[in-house]
Amino acid sequence: MNLHEYQAKDLLKRYHVPVQSGILCVNNEEVIAAYKEISAYTKSRFVVAKAQIHAGGRGKGTFKEVPEQHGVQVLKSEEMAKQVADNMFGNTLVTLQTGDSGKIVSKMFMAEDAYYEGTSPVKEFYLSILLDRQKKQYVFMYSTEGGMNIEDVAHNTPEKIFKEWVEPGRPLQAFQARKIAFNLGLSGEAFKNCVKFVTNLYNAFIGLDCDMLEINPLFKTSDDKIIAVDCKMNLEENALIRHKDLADLRDKSEEDPTEVEASESNLNYVKLDGNVGCMVNGAGLAMATMDMIKLSGGEPANFLDVGGGANATTVEAGFRLILKDPNVKAILVNIFGGIVRCDRVAQGVVDAYNAIGEINVPVIVRLQGTNAEAAKDLIEKSGLKVQSAILLSEAAELVNKAVA
Repeated sequence: MNLHEYQAKDLLKRYHVPVQSGILCVNNEEVIAAYKEISAYTKSRFVVAKAQIHAGGRGKGTFKEVPEQHGVQVLKSEEMAKQVADNMFGNTLVTLQTGDSGKIVSKMFMAEDAYYEGTSPVKEFYLSILLDRQKKQYVFMYSTEGGMNIEDVAHNTPEKIFKEWVEPGRPLQAFQARKIAFNLGLSGEAFKNCVKFVTNLYNAFIGLDCDMLEINPLFKTSDDKIIAVDCKMNLEENALIRHKDLADLRDKSEEDPTEVEASESNLNYVKLDGNVGCMVNGAGLAMATMDMIKLSGGEPANFLDVGGGANATTVEAGFRLILKDPNVKAILVNIFGGIVRCDRVAQGVVDAYNAIGEINVPVIVRLQGTNAEAAKDLIEKSGLKVQSAILLSEAAELVNKAVA
């Protein structure tokens, strides 16, 4: 589950991780009020306005309606704050991570700036924690070259990216935290603050059951504080049962409406760009089915796993989701009857077909396993425009004809 920057920062505070403070705003009046409040107490000369969307690259991103406006803007006057609020609210921000469609901005985070004057130079670093699946360990990835161009650093100068691994179930060791601070070139008070920051950040990563936690930039202020100026946090959805309060942070407006509908029906659905809708029970079989669709000349339009307990209700919900995609030219239902009986799934297909009404694309149903023959007989006698198959090769041939 993705979180907004302001939500992630609030969670980091629980673990004593220093962050760039700010105020969430949802309209122009709140932006002006936040600008006045922050300007009154901040050490800096300006305030930073940040569009809140579930995507990175906001600083380089631009708005479709106002191309000169970026997703992160320094504000030096009340008039400028009002203009930026007009440019951002309700408009579409396009970044490298949103694709051409972009995301509509409905929230802004007004933050105090970190570039206030002090006795030492400010520095920007990069720091993230995620799972290294090859090593089966958590890994810190960090660099002295933080900021908007971190992707270029990783591509052009990979030697500037450091890594530190941590065994799951074990705390971050003190020497590891010191090693990270040392590799970032810190010393004195900044070194000590970085060790504390890294240790508390790892505690937050574990305590919140994060999939990924990225701080970019990790900032050393002019008075040697170490703070998170930006934060991207992904939570493991399967662990939300341990964090009922965190589940309420989900912002459905940032997600694909079809995927939201799928989750409410307990379906695992991801929209793709192809022309063959597929409905399968089991993630592994779903991946194999998508491969088969490509080999047969089509392109998968979605990943849809209805789970091991497929029935008429879930099958109907699956059909409705697939049919919302205008690019779908055919639908392949591929069910392996192990726990679930194929004849029950077949009856679910018939019931769903009747409930939805006319389906104007070919529907191919491949059922294998328990009661597969009975399932095929049931579909063929239903009188519906449904083509049945038992072998995967038969289903592939039918898909090829449908999209040819």
